Amino acid sequence: MSKKLVFIAFVVSLGGFLFGFDAGIISGVMSYAGPEFNLSDGQTGWVVSSPSFAAMIAMLISGRLSDYIGRKKILIYVAFAYAISALLSAYATSYEMLYIARMIGGFAFGAALILAPTYIAEISTAENRGKLVSIQQLNIVLGFFAAFLSNYYLNHLNSQGSTFFTDENVWRYMLGVELVPATFYFIFMFFVPRSPRWLFSKNRLKEAKNVLNSIHGEQQGAIEIKSIEENIQEGKQTSKIAFKELLKPSLRFIIIVGLVIGVLQQITGINAVYFYATSIFKQTGIGTDAAFSSGVLLSFTSVVFTVVAILLIDRMGRRPLLLVGMAGIAISLLLCAYGFHQATYKLTSEEISSFENFDGNKLASYEGKVYDNDLDFKRDMKSALGNQVYAKNEGAILEAATDMNPVLVLAGILGFIACFAFSLGPVMWVLLSELYPNKYRGLAIGVIGFVNSFVSWLIQQIFPWELSTLGNALTFLIFGTIATFGFFILLKILPETKGKSLEQIESELVTD
Repeated sequence: MSKKLVFIAFVVSLGGFLFGFDAGIISGVMSYAGPEFNLSDGQTGWVVSSPSFAAMIAMLISGRLSDYIGRKKILIYVAFAYAISALLSAYATSYEMLYIARMIGGFAFGAALILAPTYIAEISTAENRGKLVSIQQLNIVLGFFAAFLSNYYLNHLNSQGSTFFTDENVWRYMLGVELVPATFYFIFMFFVPRSPRWLFSKNRLKEAKNVLNSIHGEQQGAIEIKSIEENIQEGKQTSKIAFKELLKPSLRFIIIVGLVIGVLQQITGINAVYFYATSIFKQTGIGTDAAFSSGVLLSFTSVVFTVVAILLIDRMGRRPLLLVGMAGIAISLLLCAYGFHQATYKLTSEEISSFENFDGNKLASYEGKVYDNDLDFKRDMKSALGNQVYAKNEGAILEAATDMNPVLVLAGILGFIACFAFSLGPVMWVLLSELYPNKYRGLAIGVIGFVNSFVSWLIQQIFPWELSTLGNALTFLIFGTIATFGFFILLKILPETKGKSLEQIESELVTD
């Protein structure tokens, strides 16, 4: 595997880094922007989830559009849109401006998440495709890590009484930092070649052969060229494909597999955990500062286990990683539910008098009252203080009142993240880049990406409502139950694609 190939794969998947960065950043931003704009649960959900809503549209059209104008050209536009989104988000003066700016970024990462694995699969050989496509997921989790680290640092400066950072402006700097990686992505994209398989589909044969030879060398390049030419000889062109053709009986099995994996990746709650990580850790009563630092630990775990996936995916195969990961995800989420179920809440007179940012006397009537669930406790706190004051001080109030074992929840969250990072995270994109014939690949991945993004948007949108209405324990119990069912579904239907060329996979899984 040449250094040039690794460099190209890393650059193309920088869109994944920006997606991860955006997702990680918003979990800290909402701790400040939410109270500043006095957002309701629905508005909080929309600010967080609006990029995923925009991504749905981008995913639906970007694959097909790239079949016409090329993967590379669209990814250059993607990088530019990321930069614009970062600037507008940082300067947002209202709830409406903030979510519109974030939706611009959503269009960008929706296209990037579809096109990066597609492009990488089209320049890779069967032997290294899993590793290279997994670089997309590695960049995503590196983005998460960079974002949580940035959030932690900026929050630390603000909490230490900095005269430069305040509660009113620190979140703007959190959002604005994204401009830096977006600019690098835009510049580097000009140094990658066009997809050779796309060039073949446009009859630009000489250019395609030059790209393959420059990436793989003449010997391996000749093998890849022969494989693609044989595929084209069978009439597999990438133009004039209608949506209804995905419903053909010959494609039914691989479409079902893709849809199941696409739904499971999001419906188990991964983006609820990532996008609301700081809020979730606050629920354990560890305090705001510790919640930000726990986010760094969470994202570091993602990086470590994504590297594990890259090392194992072409050795163990896609199926074993995905099944082991799904089992671990289910167990971890159920552990979180158990940990939150054991929590109780009580404020003493000393704790009430220690609050400095609001009038603690408003809570005097609740002194010594024991709550066995978070719903009743939060309802009384909001009733006494008002939603905005409670939101600004939730971390401190829960830290004072909560009696639970936060290690259980932390272990559950980290276990979930670790298992996701070596299974559903990278394996889904690898499988989607492999399962579909060249003729249908852009459209099929776009449709499944749309469904994946819709589920992601839905989970992000309703998660604040779930916490407020169902409570912490029941919310995680639902996620854990879904993951359990998902494991048994995948056990029955999941194929193995390890070590097979794209054309070989097509001949085995697409029935005439």
